[in-house]
Amino acid sequence: MTPPLAPVGWSRWLVPPAALSVHLSIGQAYAWSVFKPPLESALGLSGTQSALPFQLGIVMLGLSAAFGGTLVERNGPRWAMTVALVCFSSGFLLSALGAATEQFWLIVFGYGFVGGIGLGIGYISPVSTLIKWFPDRPGMATGIAIMGFGGGALIASPWSAQMLESFGSTSDGIAKAFLVHGLVYAVFMLLGVLLIRVPRPDAAPKAKPAPESALITTAQVSAKSAVRTPQFWLLWIVLCMNVTAGIGILEKAAPMITDFFADTDTPVSVSAAAGFVALLSAANMAGRIGWSSTSDVIGRKNTYRLYLGVGALMYLLIAQFGDASKPLFIICALVILSFYGGGFATVPAYLKDLFGTYQVGAIHGRLLTAWSAAGVLGPLIVNRVADSQEEAGKSGPGLYGLSLTIMIGLLVVGFVANELVRPVHPRHHRPADTAASANIPAPANSADADADADANAPASANTAATKPEASPEEPKEAR
Repeated sequence: MTPPLAPVGWSRWLVPPAALSVHLSIGQAYAWSVFKPPLESALGLSGTQSALPFQLGIVMLGLSAAFGGTLVERNGPRWAMTVALVCFSSGFLLSALGAATEQFWLIVFGYGFVGGIGLGIGYISPVSTLIKWFPDRPGMATGIAIMGFGGGALIASPWSAQMLESFGSTSDGIAKAFLVHGLVYAVFMLLGVLLIRVPRPDAAPKAKPAPESALITTAQVSAKSAVRTPQFWLLWIVLCMNVTAGIGILEKAAPMITDFFADTDTPVSVSAAAGFVALLSAANMAGRIGWSSTSDVIGRKNTYRLYLGVGALMYLLIAQFGDASKPLFIICALVILSFYGGGFATVPAYLKDLFGTYQVGAIHGRLLTAWSAAGVLGPLIVNRVADSQEEAGKSGPGLYGLSLTIMIGLLVVGFVANELVRPVHPRHHRPADTAASANIPAPANSADADADADANAPASANTAATKPEASPEEPKEAR
């Protein structure tokens, strides 16, 4: 599919709404829990079984983003958004057929496998394009889109619940709800497909002079070369640790706040716990736009110092004083969840700083495997530790003390990894002339095939695109 070049005079502010239409749609994944009780009742499923479509969807998100990232860069954002539209909507339609015929495997295959591919491709589809349109504010631009993924559940959750109430919670009612979801999301995502444009090579927006930082490069690194650098794997650790810490609270939020104050004079009711979960979702969404925009001012490395360092402090306060004060517990949890969302939204700009814009979407896709790992690791730590502590006779806050300590340790590991990030060595850079073509998708026959040759090119050619003051051997203090 030909990349949709923007006509002369096209406003770049039309691109974030295009990205938002896709991310708000696929963000429905966080509202899957609305369908769990009706499915369990209608099809006789256990809680573990009814979670399978969601779990497979998250696994496929990471895998399709990792393996499909290069295709997204080659074919452009319109192709990627079209694939995401077809897969995500088809997933719902297959699920509708599965519910109508009471074939649960078809729901797992449709929503989890097919829809999960749509999640992954849709998640990375606008990232590279947004960064090229907003070279002066990459953190804000990606934050707007990725905020949509965090906020999608806030729209989908009440909408889906109302639909199930209207159609009924029988298999036929669930099938109708799936069918409507598939059709409505197809129309909404189509807006993004039609609206998305890439900047013309001869009229690409110019970046303001970059803040003094050794980490911000003007060179370009291919996705294949990027995964061979220590910087990629250090960021993988940073993202995995930050997400693990946040998802640990997010997944166990309602029972955690209930257990912490169960033995006090003012225990937390079920409705209040549900309100706490909604507050966490709002903090998650606000952190994506707020902290990623802040990173454009204070720098990406400093922003992650905040996420990981202050995040560890918040966990320590909850562990030491959380059961003594509800406001303290809630504020600390909200800050942690804002850092969780901010970590997702800031990392594309961090990748752009380190590796350039050439294949930043593909590199981002590979990095999202850290999300898949954290999605398993975080809930496993919190649930397994809580179960073991309960078997040991503990209750209330005692169920979570050890897991909170583990989370602090993980954040410290992430903090150290962030401190070790240095500028990418020039031997990984592509030749200087490719920097000028970085504003258009890479041609189909040149993406990774050239990467090895580029990596082995003479250092003198590669270093031409590097800022002269950014010496990798003696890097400056990075922001």
